[in-house]
Amino acid sequence: MPIRTAEAEWKGNLSEGGGKMKLGSGAYEGPFTFKSRMENGPGTNPEELIGAAHAGCFSMAFSHQLASAGHPPKRVHTKAAVKFEKTDSGFTITRIDLDTEGEVPGISEATFLELAEAAKKGCPVSKALAGTEIVLKARLISSAGA
Repeated sequence: MPIRTAEAEWKGNLSEGGGKMKLGSGAYEGPFTFKSRMENGPGTNPEELIGAAHAGCFSMAFSHQLASAGHPPKRVHTKAAVKFEKTDSGFTITRIDLDTEGEVPGISEATFLELAEAAKKGCPVSKALAGTEIVLKARLISSAGA
């Protein structure tokens, strides 16, 4: 398996400086600043990129769980909301809410929810973020033929 890389560079002090993040694949390169992280300024931030990674990983893991159980999905769509806040020990990612919906013909809601929880536990990014509370909300969009 290949090793995935990314890089970041920051210039200046925390509140007035700025930086650039770049994925090793070249698929993304963009700026980040204090405002893009702590306020609503333009650019990205580490938490947003963690959210994208988690949503992507979970969607793939869930699709695999569904297909392996004999219910290949038409579509799995996941949003990740990463909560970044100041705690007694400093700034921390305290929670990630995964909100997923799947269009899966011929599956019961109970099986859908069970497989969603299994995907949350088995997703490599969930495992990497094990110190963070991860809350899953899953909705079955289509269960035609169930």
